[in-house]
Order: sequence, then C-alpha cells, then structure tokens
Amino acid sequence: MVVKQISVFIENTEGRIKKAINSISSEGINIRALSVADGAKFGILRLIVTDNKKTKELLEKEGFIVRETEVIIIGIPDKPNGLNELLETLETEKINLEYIYAFANNKTDEAVVVIKVENYEKAKKLLESKNAHLFDEKDIENL
Repeated sequence: MVVKQISVFIENTEGRIKKAINSISSEGINIRALSVADGAKFGILRLIVTDNKKTKELLEKEGFIVRETEVIIIGIPDKPNGLNELLETLETEKINLEYIYAFANNKTDEAVVVIKVENYEKAKKLLESKNAHLFDEKDIENL
C-alpha cells in the first residue's frame, strides 16, 4: 500500500520544529513517526500522522510549506538482519531507495520502516509477492 506522508519545509531556526509539532499536537493529531533532514538554511520535517488533511491545513495556516509525499510503510521482523533482508530484496530488483526511516512497534514483534522509492508500483508488487506486511491508513491509526 502507498501511504501519504506529510513533508514540511522548515527554516533552520530556533523553535520552528516545536511550532510545527505544537500546532499538530494541540489539535489532537497523533504523530506516529517523524524524521528531520537538515540543510544549511532549511530542513524537511517528515511526518506520518493520523489525520493528513487536518495536519496539512494547520501547518499551512501557520505559514509552513507543506507537501504530501507517497511512501511505503512495511512491517519487518524486529531482529538483527531484518532491515538488511528488506534492503537486499529492493536492491536485487534494482529499486532505488530515495530515503528511509524506521521505528519500533512495541505492540507487535515488527519494526516499522518508511521508504520512498522511485517506482512505487514495482516496489509494491515486489513486496506483496514476498508477503510483506504493507501498512495502509487504518494500520497507521492503530500503531
């Protein structure tokens, strides 16, 4: 399944990340995962949240530039080499991984991995053929 991630362009100045997070959490939206990629003058805050539409509206109201990005979220065995197995599967089929971040899921024995790839359809079909646990929007709400 392809899930939408919120990408927020943030000036690399004091308090900007907090302002973004506060505007979301104060409205009862749960942040399930986040990642920050920084640069000299700005960064990108990547979020998996329980309400994309409301999150986007709130952040834009605060003056942030917000985009939705398609990502694939996969449950992998939470054990040594679990991530490597996923990466080998993608590499074998020459699927370019643009970025990745992950977090532990203490409700199951899986780790949760968020990936952005060049070819979603090819990656999705490959992962489905390997019986990978692909998350959808409902799964995100239940994390």
